[in-house]
Amino acid sequence: MLKFNKIYFICKTKYCTMNQIKRIFDIFDRFEKNPDTIGKMFLSEKIGKEWIKYEAKQYKEFSYNIASAFIELGIKKDDKIATVTNNRPQWNFVDMAISMVGAVHVTVYPTIGDEEFEYIFKHSESKIIFVSNKTILNRIKDIASKIKTIEKIYSFDDIEGTPKCISLAEEGAKYFGKNKQEIENRKASVHEDDVATLIYTSGTTGVPKGVMLSHKNILSNSNASVQRLHLNHNHTVLSFLPLSHVFAHMTNYMYQLKGISIYYAEGVAKVADNLHELQVDGFITVPRLLEAIFEKITAKAKKLPAVKRKMFELSLKVAEDFHPYKKMNPVFKAKYNLVNKLVFSQWRNALSPNIQFLGCGGSALSPRLARIFWAAGFKVFEGYGLTETSPILAVNYNKKDKIKIGTVGTILENVEIKIAQDGEILAKGPNVMIGYYKEPEKTAEVFTDDGWFKTGDIGEIDEQGFLKITDRKKEIFKLSSGKYIAPQVIENKLKESFLIKQAVVVGENQKFPSALISPNFEFFEDWAKNEKIEVKDTSELANLPKVKEAIHKEIQKINKKLGEHEKIRKFQLIYHDFSIKTGELSNTLKLKRKVISEKYQEFIEKLYPNKEQ
Repeated sequence: MLKFNKIYFICKTKYCTMNQIKRIFDIFDRFEKNPDTIGKMFLSEKIGKEWIKYEAKQYKEFSYNIASAFIELGIKKDDKIATVTNNRPQWNFVDMAISMVGAVHVTVYPTIGDEEFEYIFKHSESKIIFVSNKTILNRIKDIASKIKTIEKIYSFDDIEGTPKCISLAEEGAKYFGKNKQEIENRKASVHEDDVATLIYTSGTTGVPKGVMLSHKNILSNSNASVQRLHLNHNHTVLSFLPLSHVFAHMTNYMYQLKGISIYYAEGVAKVADNLHELQVDGFITVPRLLEAIFEKITAKAKKLPAVKRKMFELSLKVAEDFHPYKKMNPVFKAKYNLVNKLVFSQWRNALSPNIQFLGCGGSALSPRLARIFWAAGFKVFEGYGLTETSPILAVNYNKKDKIKIGTVGTILENVEIKIAQDGEILAKGPNVMIGYYKEPEKTAEVFTDDGWFKTGDIGEIDEQGFLKITDRKKEIFKLSSGKYIAPQVIENKLKESFLIKQAVVVGENQKFPSALISPNFEFFEDWAKNEKIEVKDTSELANLPKVKEAIHKEIQKINKKLGEHEKIRKFQLIYHDFSIKTGELSNTLKLKRKVISEKYQEFIEKLYPNKEQ
């Protein structure tokens, strides 16, 4: 399957510096020079039933006042300030203030465990922590009390006994006249190569690493990505991927550079409601969330009357042959127009009929799912990158010859990509990180002797210049026959089945691959009720012979699409969905394979009782 006998190069145009901003706070200068931005752009959050909007002028004022407060608190250049919060406008106020005084923003996922909180706060030597609410405060206050460097904790919500961010801004405003020149001096001292943010990668194994990204790293990526975004200052977007996630972090700046107004979602559970309410023009996401939306749509369709259910099934068959911007023949066009009017129009009305940009990254998106969303009128632009590359290396975009489903697009203009002899994707560019904080050895490990960053991903570049990711280098394993297995490719095919929610392919050094599968419990629970089958829990449900038989039939269908050595010979049904909370998924919703192999060792042993068969 994998051939590693050539080295390929793609070198795109040199980084264009004209009209490019170089430091994060320079975004404010862009506001001043663009009347459309200063007059239209806003950041908004929902409080109660009302969306509260902060216009560009207010955004700038709050940020300068917080910067003034930081100076009063004695914050110096390169000091670390952490945020542990949901998405909201105040994150931006703090972020900009941090950059103006030359400090470093440590963005922390609110969903990590206590040990990770302690490690990150200690390792980064954070001095101030901003939290969003009482729940997070209660989680970290005891941890913070043990860490000597932490001097203050502020909250965005009103929490008794904890100083608020708004109070900090008010205090800074009192001293702004005194500190105004010092802020300007600090800004002048900030170089584009200075560290702007520390993002700790949760990774899929081991201790998190602090990725040092400079102003240039992040903004070179934002400036280049802006050229591929077809939205403008007349559009709005919904933000729900955590701003601690590098993808959301960078696109947050990209939106602001284009003057796009940002609504910050009430939470992941409210995304669909917020989309419907706001009728936004776009958003970014990860594949798992698109899978979840599709699962809900499919679950509802299963309950429709027979005629409508048949129409839904026809819509999916038509969608599987849909190609963006490809001219339709008369027969296909007639079928598409029918399902578009009767089925897909309802999808658009349920979410937002205005959506024309849906950026997707973080892990591989199933090509089938991408086609379905495109056919439904949602333009999905899949891209690729890592935290260490700020993040985008390649991305599809809204031009006829610049979108190819099944790929992650063409290489970004200021990035160089090289495919090594073993198939690994190597990268160079102004977006590649400075290194891992306090980890010179680990930094050296991920760079070649001549300065190429090792992504750890296996890929190929086709004749049109589109990059395709085939798997993670460390995740590819060999069977006892010597054949290689790329598990992610097989897993994506398995997840195309409505009955299979999540899948992990195993079988290193065995004669054949097998799979751990989390079935679609919601569907099977409804089925059991209709069949009047009583089950106590999901483990009992997963062990029903008819459930196993249904999954087996799905796997047999999928096996027809796989090579002989890739076919899934055995499977085990696990008893719950993989999640961040239960430990199988990282904060970016990637599989933690090492955790899964240890946690489900008993299940794997059932698949290979004699170690090798």
